[in-house]
Amino acid sequence: MRFTLTIILTFMVPLTACLADLRPVPYRVPRVESGQASWYGPGFHGRLTASGEVYDMYDLTAAHPALPFGTTLRVTDLVSGRSVIVRINDRGPFIGRRVLDLSYAAADRLGIVHDGLAQVRMEPLEKQLLQLSI
Repeated sequence: MRFTLTIILTFMVPLTACLADLRPVPYRVPRVESGQASWYGPGFHGRLTASGEVYDMYDLTAAHPALPFGTTLRVTDLVSGRSVIVRINDRGPFIGRRVLDLSYAAADRLGIVHDGLAQVRMEPLEKQLLQLSI
């Protein structure tokens, strides 16, 4: 009995330490974030996003590395001043220092489809997300 207890404790303590690391890391939604945005479209249209939704390049959505799914952002092109409201439903971008991947429709509204990249400002529009994430 003592041997069995020793074996169980030997394996349980490290296991519980590993499980503690699986807890979600809280992410504080910034009031304003700026950086480089890109867009993605045809190659992903109809495929599943990280949120489990089917990606529709004609919806006003975006991918962000950490913002909670469902976060609504006003995205403003810092050069043209054009804005669009998008909902986060995917993860990315995974290239360089980009902070946001816009759907084709969102990029089209900002007028950045041709260039592919833009310096943008992102502002969350939902007050409850700011309160929940603090």
